[in-house]
Amino acid sequence: MKARLKLARVGMNMEGGTISKWHVAAGDQFRTGDVLYEVETEKVSSEAEAPGDGVMIEVLVREGEVAAVGQDVCIVESA
Repeated sequence: MKARLKLARVGMNMEGGTISKWHVAAGDQFRTGDVLYEVETEKVSSEAEAPGDGVMIEVLVREGEVAAVGQDVCIVESA
């Protein structure tokens, strides 16, 4: 089943963040807990982990681009 993963709020006042690095590309498989991407805000840098096993279908927000909290950042196919 395809799913769109959204940018999660890391801090209370966070409104958005910059995707600083993708650890998976389209076609890559990942497992629960694998780091999918890194996001930077004004106050913190954090890693977004995979919520389950799957395959990256499409990256919607490229490295260096800003995403709003709740914005779709990628499309995955769950295993």
